[in-house]
Amino acid sequence: MNDDSSIARVAAILREEAVRLGAGGRLPSTRELTRRHGVSPVTVSRALAALTAEGRIVTRPGSGAFVTAVPAAPAVDAADFSWQTVALEDRSVDDSEVAALLSPPPEGVIALTGGYLHPVLRPEKALGSAAARAVRRPDAWALPPLGGLAELRRWFAAEAGGDVTQADVLVVSGGQSALSHAFRALAGPGKPMLVETPTYPGALAAARAAGLRAVAVPVDEQGVRPDLLAEAFAVTGARVFYCQPTLHNPTGATLPPARREQVLAVARAAGAFVIEDDYARYLTAGATPPSLISRDAHGTVVHVNSLSKVTAPSMRVAGVTARGPAARRLRAAQLVESFFVPRPLQETALEFLTSPAWRRHRASVTAELTPRRDALAAALAHHLPEGQVRLLPAGGLHLWVRLPGDTDETALVESAQRAGVLVSPGAMYHPAEPPAPHLRLTHTATAHTGELTEGVRRLATAYHRTTSPPATAH
Repeated sequence: MNDDSSIARVAAILREEAVRLGAGGRLPSTRELTRRHGVSPVTVSRALAALTAEGRIVTRPGSGAFVTAVPAAPAVDAADFSWQTVALEDRSVDDSEVAALLSPPPEGVIALTGGYLHPVLRPEKALGSAAARAVRRPDAWALPPLGGLAELRRWFAAEAGGDVTQADVLVVSGGQSALSHAFRALAGPGKPMLVETPTYPGALAAARAAGLRAVAVPVDEQGVRPDLLAEAFAVTGARVFYCQPTLHNPTGATLPPARREQVLAVARAAGAFVIEDDYARYLTAGATPPSLISRDAHGTVVHVNSLSKVTAPSMRVAGVTARGPAARRLRAAQLVESFFVPRPLQETALEFLTSPAWRRHRASVTAELTPRRDALAAALAHHLPEGQVRLLPAGGLHLWVRLPGDTDETALVESAQRAGVLVSPGAMYHPAEPPAPHLRLTHTATAHTGELTEGVRRLATAYHRTTSPPATAH
């Protein structure tokens, strides 16, 4: 079924329902609308969002959606865009999962999801100072070198390690842009691309947008399994493998040195690229393992190092390291698609990274990670012992929680939001059918550990409400 037409159909039904209910009337719950109309929760959510934008309804966290006092007047002689459905054919870009991760929580709702540091953990004053110095630099608003500022590329090369040089680095607009560039540059539409399962939903969305077919390779507590990776290459003929070898999102697994060598050997034998997403390099309290690219002498690895996860969402700067024809193609793709990263942003990143503030910020963030992780784990053990945490990672932003096999993930996530807490369903991290219900819980999206504990308490309330059998009448 076409997603856009389903949204339009449900929205039309809800408009009629709003008129029937009148001002102050409460629409049915998302779960009921999903059941009643045979659509996904995402479709219902987008239909409700359309009515909210029209001023017809207002949503109240934990209470539901209500008809506004003065519904907006229907549009007169509205333009007809239906012809576009034919022109666009059946291609679509699904942004629902990425949008869910990026959307701020409603007031009074605790976020146990997201991919960035809470504002109290961000170096906002230091970034402001760096930006002020950056715009005073000579030529701050001039055209930058197309591959990125030389000093910034040199910094990314040193962070990658091994024999990487600044000539191997391309500066791009953040990690998500880096993945999109790499996926399109290294594999053609319709081709398979191997990914860990579970994995980062933004990578899955970017792969689908590039027309790639994501093929799942299982992970365990030490990361991707090399034996299954070799089998997947052999069966699919894929030439690209996307992975997060350090503090894998969402499980937190880190590939040990021996497995890193095996992964490289398997990829070289298959004549394939490894896209190394090193997003968590600065989010560990312990020693950071050497990157895959530092062990690669054959141009197998394309390395991505992004700054937004450890600094702030709008620090959209990343370094992509590659060699040989792949590097030339990546540079060409960046040039024709987006020209270059704005120079003031590059200058700001360089000012910050080369100042004492960068070292102080890293120290303050890493000092927070373990206490927050432990507080989240302790809250789960106390309030929701049904959730199993099989791995306590040595850093990162999240815990991966396995739920009992009969748990309805969708119902639990919706019930949790009504209870005042946002969580991420495990299904969105899998490119294929998930083996068991999970939640990914973030411990760096709250202001303090007290909010973590309260968020888990609300989640436990929602869980028991969802899993308890309905009361029978006597």
